[in-house]
Amino acid sequence: MRGSRGAAPAVLFVVVGLSCQEIGASLAVLLFPEVGPLGMVMLRLVFSAALLLAIARPTFRGYGRGDWLAVAGFGLVLATMNGLFYLALERLPLGITVTIEVLGPLVLSIVASRRASAWLWALLALAGVVALAGGGWDRLDPIGVLFALGAAASWAFYILASARVGRTFPRLDGLAWAMLIGAAIALPFGILDAGSALLRWDLVALGAAVAVLSSTIPYALELIALRRLPAAAFAILMSLAPATAALAGFLLLGQELSPWELVGIGLVIAASIGAVRASARAAREAAEPLP
Repeated sequence: MRGSRGAAPAVLFVVVGLSCQEIGASLAVLLFPEVGPLGMVMLRLVFSAALLLAIARPTFRGYGRGDWLAVAGFGLVLATMNGLFYLALERLPLGITVTIEVLGPLVLSIVASRRASAWLWALLALAGVVALAGGGWDRLDPIGVLFALGAAASWAFYILASARVGRTFPRLDGLAWAMLIGAAIALPFGILDAGSALLRWDLVALGAAVAVLSSTIPYALELIALRRLPAAAFAILMSLAPATAALAGFLLLGQELSPWELVGIGLVIAASIGAVRASARAAREAAEPLP
């Protein structure tokens, strides 16, 4: 009974976290004319790093060269993933960008399942991507699609890097150091892109709000939810990100999607849920003792 009582609030935490994330992304898009996409990445990572360092207060001691190389790689992935995502958002609707980005973890789930049947979900996802083209690929900016595909690949590497660092560093320590490295990597590109806009405190404050909405609140709520939900159930809820992104894009940015694009988003969500369930089933079977 206690688990069922805790599951309902946990689902709400995930939904609120996804909503905050997409509201933050919508606010970032509105700031692009002022600070540019790379300037927005820099502001998000700098403020996220500052908040995480203040919360986690990580230590330097007790780690070897390999551990710090893993953290550096994690930071590079964070900067790359966020940079490519915002560059894609400059050219594509929010819902489509997030849908393409979800393909990264989806492919990772399919490969991890090690089942031939899992590739059926890959075909379903491919059908979704084709449907995203709507009446023709001319509706989608090809450079934006490439940026989104790069963000998808980066997200897959993010999952692997996060797991590697999480096994070595306690609590939020590894993420805090990685976010600091990511912020340092993004800093020169952001300064070049934003220029004198960084001297406006109102824009800097809005950049801080994007960091809180897109990183701090979702991550905190996800951590709480993971303590109350099975990992597979959590992953399925996270697969709904394209739907929340499409809704946020429509309500906050006025980005309307064609019926075919909505079908494409639905197919990718269905493929993500199916791949997560197949991967969880394979993990359960691998853990069962042999007769």
